[in-house]
Amino acid sequence: MIVVAVPRLAGKSTVLRAILAERPASTPVLTLAEDGDVVDHLIQRSAGGYLVIPEITQSAAMPGYVWGADVRRIFQLARENVSLAATLHADGPDDAFAQICEGCGVPDGDASKIAFAVSLRSIGRWEEPTRRVVASVHEISGVERGRPKARLLYRWDEGRDAFVKGTRDAGSGRAGRA
Repeated sequence: MIVVAVPRLAGKSTVLRAILAERPASTPVLTLAEDGDVVDHLIQRSAGGYLVIPEITQSAAMPGYVWGADVRRIFQLARENVSLAATLHADGPDDAFAQICEGCGVPDGDASKIAFAVSLRSIGRWEEPTRRVVASVHEISGVERGRPKARLLYRWDEGRDAFVKGTRDAGSGRAGRA
């Protein structure tokens, strides 16, 4: 699962943690840099649960912020019994997978380990948002040529201020425009 938004302070990490809090208590969650830096050990210890990448970004501003070869290695080592959970600055699933596949060089097969993309929208000035909303939730059934095969599950209807089910024919699109 990935949680994406363009501006800083949109709540990506908060939403990711809230989603993970709904897992069964016995399901392990390990976080890169918080629980260790040796990816092989983290993958092993997160079997049957989640390995959290705090942020996929070119800026190594904080521990656990990774890009390029580090991202490729994590995606490569994550097996069937390890779910990846990450945040990144992106304008929806297409942009997120472009960064993961083209920017970091993650092959389609490894990128296909991401099953859901949650896009957030921050309303107001990014420094002091007045509101944050989940703009869309997409199911990712695979990745081809760096593009997600995404199905819109839910989206925020700004006019009605309601979270509504997606339509069958909706593609990945951009956050808030699906």
